[in-house]
Amino acid sequence: MRELFAWHVGASPYAHRVDVLFWTLTGITGAVALGVITVMAVFAIRYRREAVMARGPIDEPPVTGKRWVEICWIVIPLLIFLAVYVWGANLYFQYASPPAKTLEVYVLAKQWMWKVEHGNGRREINELHVPRGQAIKLVMTSQDVIHSFYVPAFRVKRDVLPGRYAVLWFRPTRSGVYHLFCAEYCGTDHSRMGGRILVMEPEDFGRWVSSGAPTATLAAAGEEKFRAFGCGGCHGENATVHAPSLAGIFGHDVPLATGQFAHVDERYIRDSILMPSRDIAAGYPDVMPSFTGRVSEEDILDLIAYVKSLASAPSARGDIR
Repeated sequence: MRELFAWHVGASPYAHRVDVLFWTLTGITGAVALGVITVMAVFAIRYRREAVMARGPIDEPPVTGKRWVEICWIVIPLLIFLAVYVWGANLYFQYASPPAKTLEVYVLAKQWMWKVEHGNGRREINELHVPRGQAIKLVMTSQDVIHSFYVPAFRVKRDVLPGRYAVLWFRPTRSGVYHLFCAEYCGTDHSRMGGRILVMEPEDFGRWVSSGAPTATLAAAGEEKFRAFGCGGCHGENATVHAPSLAGIFGHDVPLATGQFAHVDERYIRDSILMPSRDIAAGYPDVMPSFTGRVSEEDILDLIAYVKSLASAPSARGDIR
């Protein structure tokens, strides 16, 4: 078990790719540094003042330029830097682009804990149970200040900001327990804001996630809150108020009153709930009230899950493209 907490453990495919890039770059820079130090040492010994004075004046030939040396000195490091840049950019795009099929988990950061909620409603604090071999997508936001979700074993880290949604994904390849840290100073008890990632075999995870007291799924909880807040009076199927339909809207682009288009994602839904006048849908009046102060971050996450559950339904009013 001690090996699982070692700094060099890599428990995801991305961790291996990052390590290869890191050690390659370390080797290149180390070789360059060694070469520079060696040349400095040789020159310092060969041309030290005592040796020069003992031999007397040296009749050196005039220095002539060698263009090919200058070209190599410029082009070779440039090509190395470009290769490392392309390599790192490729890794970044892999890190920033979750695969199509993932296990989605919502994470709410607050001083000083991580609140986790799975799709079936199972909740955790400062722990995250995930199945081995499955791509995990975390949709994260902060309730108060800036935090940072950091798992060294997976070589992944993402800042979690209030008022925004950050996405982080990984695919664990080894069962075990791994450290979770907050890597952004967030207040007095920042050092205590840690946790564990528990990677389980798929069968064990299935038993774990379905165990415990029955709870409503995120989508079901969101549907209940959708009705409790009166959202169905405008956005429901039988609504009499002229408002956009939410059926099949998530993941699509919607036209705005400004003539532009907005992509419907977690951020768009959150802004529509708290700041409805920011992006007004084309063809609809600006009459929706703000729910700022009336809904919590947990409520918003549930409402987002509900709207996502409607993504496969056809739009009844043709508001998407």
